[in-house]
Amino acid sequence: MAHWSRFEKELELETRRLISHYTSIQDEEDQNFQMALKFAWSNFKFHRFLDTNRHNVQRSINGIHEKLMVHSDLSKAESWLRLTGEFLSSPLPNTEETKTEVHYSVLALLLHLSDSPSNTNYCERPRLKEAEKEDEFDWAKYLMEGEDIDTGPFPDTPEWSEDESEEEDSQQPLSREDSGIQVDRTPQEDHEQNDKTPSVNEDSRAWLEQHIVTSYWVPNSPRFPHSLHLHSNLYNVWDQHLYNTGPLYLPEEKSFVTETQVIRETLWLFSGVKKLFIFQHNDGKVTVRNDVVVTHLTNNCLHSVLEHIAAYGQAVTRLQKFIDEVTGHSAEPCPPGLNSSSSSSSKKSSDPPFRTYQAFVWALYKYFTSFKEELNTIEKDIIAKDETVTLSSVLERLSPHLAQITMLHRVFCTGVADVPPGTPNVLRASHLLNTLYKAIIEYDSVGEASEQSVALLFSLWVETVRPYLEIVDEWIVHGHLFDPAKEFIIQRNKDVPVNHRDFWYATYTLYSVSETVESEERLSDAASGSSGGEQASSSRQHTMVSFLKPVLKQIIMAGKSMQLLKNLDCKETEQPDDAERKSLYTLFLESVQTRLRHGEDSPTNTVTEQQATKKSLIKMQSIVARHLELDDIHDPLLAINFARLYLEQNDFHEKFSGSNVILDRSSESVTCQTFELTLRSCLYPHIERRYIECCGNLMRTLKKDYRLLGYLQAMRNYFLLEAGDTMYDFYTAIFDKVLEKESWQQLAFLNVQLQEAVGQRHPEDSSRLSIFLETIDPARKKQPVNNLDGLTLSYKVPWPVDIVISSECQKIYNQVFLLLLQIKWAKYSLDTLRFSDLTVAAKRQEGGQSEESTAKEPINQQIHRMFLLRVKLMHFVNSLHNYIMTRILHSTGLEFQHQVQEAKDLDQLIKIHYRYLSTIHDRCLLREKVSFVKEAIMKVLNLVLIFSDRWQAGFGAWKIESIDKMESDFKNCHMFLVTILNKAVCRGSFPHCKSYSAVKYFYLVRMH
Repeated sequence: MAHWSRFEKELELETRRLISHYTSIQDEEDQNFQMALKFAWSNFKFHRFLDTNRHNVQRSINGIHEKLMVHSDLSKAESWLRLTGEFLSSPLPNTEETKTEVHYSVLALLLHLSDSPSNTNYCERPRLKEAEKEDEFDWAKYLMEGEDIDTGPFPDTPEWSEDESEEEDSQQPLSREDSGIQVDRTPQEDHEQNDKTPSVNEDSRAWLEQHIVTSYWVPNSPRFPHSLHLHSNLYNVWDQHLYNTGPLYLPEEKSFVTETQVIRETLWLFSGVKKLFIFQHNDGKVTVRNDVVVTHLTNNCLHSVLEHIAAYGQAVTRLQKFIDEVTGHSAEPCPPGLNSSSSSSSKKSSDPPFRTYQAFVWALYKYFTSFKEELNTIEKDIIAKDETVTLSSVLERLSPHLAQITMLHRVFCTGVADVPPGTPNVLRASHLLNTLYKAIIEYDSVGEASEQSVALLFSLWVETVRPYLEIVDEWIVHGHLFDPAKEFIIQRNKDVPVNHRDFWYATYTLYSVSETVESEERLSDAASGSSGGEQASSSRQHTMVSFLKPVLKQIIMAGKSMQLLKNLDCKETEQPDDAERKSLYTLFLESVQTRLRHGEDSPTNTVTEQQATKKSLIKMQSIVARHLELDDIHDPLLAINFARLYLEQNDFHEKFSGSNVILDRSSESVTCQTFELTLRSCLYPHIERRYIECCGNLMRTLKKDYRLLGYLQAMRNYFLLEAGDTMYDFYTAIFDKVLEKESWQQLAFLNVQLQEAVGQRHPEDSSRLSIFLETIDPARKKQPVNNLDGLTLSYKVPWPVDIVISSECQKIYNQVFLLLLQIKWAKYSLDTLRFSDLTVAAKRQEGGQSEESTAKEPINQQIHRMFLLRVKLMHFVNSLHNYIMTRILHSTGLEFQHQVQEAKDLDQLIKIHYRYLSTIHDRCLLREKVSFVKEAIMKVLNLVLIFSDRWQAGFGAWKIESIDKMESDFKNCHMFLVTILNKAVCRGSFPHCKSYSAVKYFYLVRMH
């Protein structure tokens, strides 16, 4: 082992300790211990593990640093990058080199052991380095022993070192807020400072006077040399004039500065520096010192220029303060829009700013970066002195930027600063986006004069809208509405789970705010999901995010559909790969770039495009002229202008070339604004495409996997009696019990009859269908026809089909079912009557007939009247039955089936189902408005049941006057119905009753 290195010896020792610790074998001469030692050494020397890839480790280090920066953990990110760099650059105990394989192996091990570095609260602990032991041996004395060295007249003077000067310089940290100017220093301090300065020779003093700026910020500072020309002494000339003309004029002490110094302080002010001499910050306002003058300008002239500069500087300072507050660099942050005086009373909340403000600040930061680059370029030109730089030339050079800063400050004041404190994030974000949106529309309407402003506002809007589009993209792609700061106008109601039957109606809340009242309103998307913009009255214009209003319904439908699909475990929905898929924001940017490139076509195609444009203009002019003539407007010039406005619309020909077209002149109609056209062509198609895809997948899943159409057909089969043979077996058993005067209102009997009838032909529905008896007030059962009231059919609809077939829908189905059951009862009662029942009873009473009854009316004539009345009643009931079953239920059902097949989304399907139920509910005369018509029909049906009961009782069980009364009641009801229905049809109130009224009218004529 003499040839072993130190590392191998230590490794041998540590290996033996490792084996002893795990095997508990203390005897190193043991055979098992030697076998374990050989096995360990074999793995150490001849292992098959791959060496650490330093590139992968470095990539992981950079990835964690980038992740921490994204999560705004700046201190943690800085510590991570610095500590890993220090470790790689430090030698190890057994390794003298840096950045070796051992370094990267240790880091790889730590990276594998780490768990979610971004979610760990880390605070760096100070590490005290061990002080190296200084060699107390005096080598200088030892080496210079016996030597005579001249130490000069001052032997105690320490030696000068460059390291000490660098340390002194490093103790003065530079700040963005400090220009290096020390304001208001007393003359005594200046005198003491001058006493400490060492004396230099004359040449050095001359060089310093030429290259160092005069301390103009110090009181009683020496005047700088300048020309004695008249133009260079305008201030003195004007001051002398005021002194000579004004006997009370008293000259004041002034601080003279050069124009270059004014320019440089102007540039520093625009850069965000606060500690200045000429410009001072007081309570959030930028003011100008009154005692600052230049020799070649009058005091009023200089101050008028500096006041304008101070106004721009205040805008820059306010925007920079907002950027610092959002990014967390401000020492004493306060809510946006409040000055420093009110920051003590209302402190900024501890919650981080929401993403819309962060995106807006990022856009402002990028603009100010380019603006400060321009300021640095001007300052370099001043330092170079290659050309004359004046204050007017600098302001002229910065005039485009200053105009843009004024515009940005106005947008900031309107969209951020003027928002009251405590306003929810959703209102802040929507108000900011609306402010930018309206500003773009306003500047875009000016035309070419504001192209730069529109370009800046558009870039600002594109950056600010990014969080909104990312929220929309996450919702309509993954079905997850990720909005931790609650800044999106649609909020998830977590109290309603996805598998709840009210998921589609009460899951999301749409927020908006009224501009006139500025109070929050909640517009719940009940069934449509897009009622927010439609329910706003004319006096209240909601500031819902304007650019999303045209596609808000599609976003809500796609988001809810995608969330529902995720919980359905649908096999058809493919999980999009986020690595390959482009986000909505990326697609929008690419579409905008394509549109901008499309507008910069080569000049060779200009002539061809002009010819095509001219032809399109002529064609559109004729179309617009034709539509204007519909309103009796004959103005060819107006038609040409309209054609030019809509020339850029791709769907113009589709909208205005059809035959049945109504020109929409509302505020949301087709507009000529370029920005809105950009949204229409670059953003909305991507949302529409995703809406069609999500909703189409949901509809196919519900129809195919969850048998939506089958459940709708089952509701019509059992509630609307379309399964005639099945329901006939059920209700005839009830009617037979009634005819036999037996009790039928037993829940067990009803369910047994229903299960037997359904189980024979539709066994899959027997477990879902049941019947109940509701408790009804006895006062409502005065008439025989009302004995069926309380009979309620129930069908168990599984989730998610119960979103379409809700309990409210089943109530409407039950109302129609009860009406049909009453009509079926009346029809069955008349169909089961036999003529022999009356004739046999009449023959029995012929022998014992008295002379008094014979004098009134013969028996055969009474029987004939009963026969005629039965036929009339049968004709009425059969006409009513056929009309409801064919003209109402069957024809309306065919229309409903066709509309269900064409439904694009679940919301549209729910509306179609509700409309279908409302239609059959109204046409079956179940609405409260036409209850008087239903009462007349119920009287006739009740008359039928009374007539059937007396027929079965036999001749002689009732008096002849009852026949007269039944004939009179039926005639009155029939005349009333015909009159009412004819009047209603003539007014157009019930167009579906036209055929029914005609049948009644011709029947009445034939009857008479």
